[in-house]
Amino acid sequence: MLFQERINRYKYVLHILMNHISCYICREMENLSKPDIRNLELEEISEFFLQRGEKKFRAKQVYGWLWAKGVTRFEEMTNLSKPLRTVLARNFSIHQVRINNVQLSKDGTIKSEFLLYDDNVVEGVLIPTKARATACISSQVGCSLACSFCATGKLKFRRNLEIGEIFDQVTIIRRQANEQLNRQLTNIVLMGMGEPLLNYTNVLKAMNRVTSLEGLGMSPQRITLSTVGISTMIKKLGDEKVKFNLALSLHATDDKKREKIIPGNRTNSPDSLSKALDYYYSKTKNRVTFEYLLLRNFNDTLQDAKELAEFCKVIPCKINLIEYNPAGNDLFHPSTPEKTNDFAEFLKGKNLIVNIRKSRGKDIDAACGQLAGRKDGQ
Repeated sequence: MLFQERINRYKYVLHILMNHISCYICREMENLSKPDIRNLELEEISEFFLQRGEKKFRAKQVYGWLWAKGVTRFEEMTNLSKPLRTVLARNFSIHQVRINNVQLSKDGTIKSEFLLYDDNVVEGVLIPTKARATACISSQVGCSLACSFCATGKLKFRRNLEIGEIFDQVTIIRRQANEQLNRQLTNIVLMGMGEPLLNYTNVLKAMNRVTSLEGLGMSPQRITLSTVGISTMIKKLGDEKVKFNLALSLHATDDKKREKIIPGNRTNSPDSLSKALDYYYSKTKNRVTFEYLLLRNFNDTLQDAKELAEFCKVIPCKINLIEYNPAGNDLFHPSTPEKTNDFAEFLKGKNLIVNIRKSRGKDIDAACGQLAGRKDGQ
């Protein structure tokens, strides 16, 4: 009899547990079906309140909580009444980004693995130097361009990041800079996973939230968008007269060489990019940065340097020569220090601004071209 009572008690506990799990799953499914309020413009939130007989200024209150204070739960919006917070929670969700894992490099670089609401993963990096603390953030889950020198390019493209997911990476890394380094975040580079110009609308809206006075209020001159080169989108940046900086991952000016490492070059050749950059500069007057990954015996000869110098006549620019980092293949190797120095000196001799960028965070796969999102690669 005692044994049967225990069995019944265990069945009851199991029944309660299963009910809790079922309710949790239902709530999560319901949240997934509700739109993320951070995908709405201020005017759309205002209209939502007006339709429910609420004052229009409520939308500005919500907007401030979302973008200036970065809250990710409606219950944190304490200047709204509890019934109003409940209405928001019933109609909207907030797709919060969470830290899934953190790695610390011996050089102080911090790489974070971010877990998204749908269990996808992206990576971001906090890069501290003497003068700066820079957030390197992602714009897509995976990448469709499949550049041969990049670890992200080996992943399947899953989806674009939403406005709030891009914004959350900034706020999380900014908090890391404050709490772990006792420093302010000074710069943002869109050089993480994905091609930012293939998520054009969400990226620009997220950067608007970062730079606007209603958001984080960062200067757009502290932000750099790095693209492998999408000619039509570069022209569009010009039409919109963007204030942030543009960096082009060039890596080769010879058509065949560039196509070998960047499959998208077939529709975005150096000639096409040259015309797009000329148009962009005519609209913005912003100097462009050319990123050039030096690959041993591939694009690191003085002839390559001569061709790069010729290409750079298009617009005012500066050049970042980047050290190659292993990306899970043996196709390429870093150029030698001697060749790197000769390459740089040749360009400087042509009155070009040249920086040699040393990799940081290599010991935790956080350097240029190494971000991959381990969850996908397991």
